[in-house]
Amino acid sequence: MEVIITERLLIDGNEAIARGAIQAGCKYFFGYPITPQNEIPEFMSRELPRIGGVYVQSESETSSVYMVYGGALTGKRVMTSTASCGFSLMQEGISYIAEAEVPAVIVNVMRMGPGIGTGGQQGQTDYRQVTKGGGHGAYRCIVLAPCSPQECFDFMQLAFYLAEKHRILVLVLSDFIIGRLAEAVELRKLEFEPSPEKDWALKGKAQRGGERRANISAVYGISPVVYHQHMTEKYQRIVNSETRYESYKVDDAILLLVSYGSSAKMAKGAVDLARSEGIKLGLLRPITLWPFPEEVIRKTAHQVGKVMVIEDSPGEMVDDVKCAVQGQVPVHLLGMWGRYTPPGLLSSGSGIIYPEQILQEVRTLI
Repeated sequence: MEVIITERLLIDGNEAIARGAIQAGCKYFFGYPITPQNEIPEFMSRELPRIGGVYVQSESETSSVYMVYGGALTGKRVMTSTASCGFSLMQEGISYIAEAEVPAVIVNVMRMGPGIGTGGQQGQTDYRQVTKGGGHGAYRCIVLAPCSPQECFDFMQLAFYLAEKHRILVLVLSDFIIGRLAEAVELRKLEFEPSPEKDWALKGKAQRGGERRANISAVYGISPVVYHQHMTEKYQRIVNSETRYESYKVDDAILLLVSYGSSAKMAKGAVDLARSEGIKLGLLRPITLWPFPEEVIRKTAHQVGKVMVIEDSPGEMVDDVKCAVQGQVPVHLLGMWGRYTPPGLLSSGSGIIYPEQILQEVRTLI
């Protein structure tokens, strides 16, 4: 992969997502406003017409996902973005996209649930939905979890590449903190291998020699068994080739932190704090929530001997970590109850799980 740096700007994660999509060649955005991701469609509505693209504000998230489906069927790079409850409304359309093996990208900037949740409060309560297939049909989506605005920018380019390489829907899972966090971002162009030819795309019979195609997926319609066998083999290839993670100071660690997204940013700070006090702490951060880096977590956990999962939720990813270690290593959870609540706001629960709180929890375990 080649990297070409063109510019450096101070922008937040939401703008980085929008800029990254345009850098990837996406010219078609269909979406509906919902906090905390409104900066993404706002940017797209302003910038896409300037480059010959199209922005459409749909009447609902349900409509927008079907617009994405239709646009993706033509072989164009298309996307939408939403937040938690809007993502729920997209599930039927997502199932259709997955069934047809159509490459597309959807961004979910999480907000705290359950239900419609809170537009102004952070949280990581969508993990199960995005990693286990929120709709029907036993499908999978590649899930990328950035932990900085720079990764938001880079992962959008990666998302479109992986979508076309594997003919799959790719989800980019951000959250309130990452979306609103501003950092210096290098507007670099990532160069990947050429994508496979889109001979499946609907371009009109005139461009297909008069051929009419009823099914985009070559195996769909043969039999459910043949179709799902094909998809199972495809998912295994993705597990073998696309599992991504970051390992930070784990070689001599006596306790392993596992975290993703904004919580991983705090966990990395906790590792540095602990190391400054002589406490050998390490971090393993899943970058792909699916495929989940199960094997490396198992191996590293067995090497270290003790694990603590950090996630701003009641506990979701912790289940996958426990499955990975197969009951042979103790797994502790520091969930949303680890948030710092400022004095005078004892009932708000709106704080962040800061590195200092993580380190305090670490001390109780070692």
